[in-house]
Amino acid sequence: MSRHVYLDHNASTPIHPEVVAEMLPYFSEIFGNPSSIHAFGREARDGVDRARERVARFLRVSPQEIVFTSGGTESDNFAVKGLAAARGKGHLITSKVEHHAVLRTCQALEAQGFDVAYVGVDEHGMVNPDDVRRAIRPDTIAISIMHANSEVGTIQPIAAIGRIAREHGIPLHVDAVQTLGKVPLDLDAFGVDVLSFSGHKIYGPKGVAALWIRKGTRMVAIQHGGEHERRRRAGTENVPGIVGLGKAVEVRARDMHAEAERVTALRDRLIDGVCARVPEVRLSGHPTQRLPGTASFLVRHVESESIVLGLDLKGIGVSAGSACTAGNIEPSHVLVAMGVPLDWAMGAVRCSLGRSTTAEDIDYVIECVEPLVRKLRQAMPVGAA
Repeated sequence: MSRHVYLDHNASTPIHPEVVAEMLPYFSEIFGNPSSIHAFGREARDGVDRARERVARFLRVSPQEIVFTSGGTESDNFAVKGLAAARGKGHLITSKVEHHAVLRTCQALEAQGFDVAYVGVDEHGMVNPDDVRRAIRPDTIAISIMHANSEVGTIQPIAAIGRIAREHGIPLHVDAVQTLGKVPLDLDAFGVDVLSFSGHKIYGPKGVAALWIRKGTRMVAIQHGGEHERRRRAGTENVPGIVGLGKAVEVRARDMHAEAERVTALRDRLIDGVCARVPEVRLSGHPTQRLPGTASFLVRHVESESIVLGLDLKGIGVSAGSACTAGNIEPSHVLVAMGVPLDWAMGAVRCSLGRSTTAEDIDYVIECVEPLVRKLRQAMPVGAA
C-alpha cells in the first residue's frame, strides 16, 4: 500500500493533539466526580465549567444554555422529544433528508400520537423555505431542519426558515453536527432555539456532544436521575470528554476560517479532477451552497461499495452513499428524496476532507479513481447496474 489518505472526516475525525493534551490529566490525576463538593470534585467541576464557557464563547451564548450529552444522536433525540413533550401533543415539521437520529425520533413520536410533516427537497438536496411555511398548521409545535447534510454536503437556508419559524412563534431545532466549527453560525440571525452538535466531527473525542437551548425555550428532560446539567440531563458527566469538546471548539474557533478556505480549494480540485477524468460521473448536492470539505459523486453503472472497497485497497478511505440491507443494496434516503435515478444513486460516493488532507492526497485519489471505475464497469454489464 503506497500511502494512506483519509477522506471520511464527515464520519469522524482524529483527535487534535492539543485536545489530547488537555484531556490527559482528567483520566488519572483529576478524577473526582464533579458533583462532589470536596476538592477532588471541585477540580473536575472546574474542567467542566471551563469547557462550557469555551463552547458558549464560540456560539456567543450564555454558558447556562449549554447542556452536555453523550453524542449527536442523544442531542437530536433530546431536542425533538424535549420540545414535543413540553407541549404534550401537536404537529412537527422536519425534512426528508435529516439524519436518522431526527427521522427515527419523529417516527417514534408519530407512534405516540404526534403528527409529523416531512418536507421534500430539490435535486440539490435543499429545502425550500416556502415548503416549510406551507407545512405549518395551527397546532405546529416544533420545526427541526439540519444545517447541512452529511451525505451530499448541501447547506440549508436556515436563516430563511428561522424567520418563518419566528413569524409563527414556533421553536426551531437545528442539527449542526456537520457545520459547527466548519462554517460560521449566527444563532440570532438564524432564528434558532435549539442547536445540537458533536465532538468527534471537530477533532474532539467520541461519546460527547452538546445541546444549546435558548433561554426561555420550553423543554422537558428525557433522561431522569440526579441534578446534573441543571436537571436537564441526568448522569455523571463524562469529564475527560467534556474537557476535550471544550478544547476542540476553542481550536476550531482559531483555525476554522483558514482551514475552510484551504479545504474548499482542495475539494474543488478533487471535483474538477474526478469529473474531468471519469466519464458518466456527476456531483451531488448543491454546486455552491455546500460544506467546505465535502465532495459527493454519483458514478453511473457502478455500485458504491465496490468503489469504496477498491479505494480501500489503495489506502484511501471514503464512504458509500448506498447501503446494503438484508442482501439488497438500496440508495440512501437522501438521494431518494433528491429524486436521483437509481442507476446514478447506486454509485454514490462521498469524500470528506479535513485538516490533514494535502494536494498530493487529492492528486493520488484522482489518479486511483479513473482506472478503478473503468475496471468495475468492465466487470459489470450496463444492464446489471
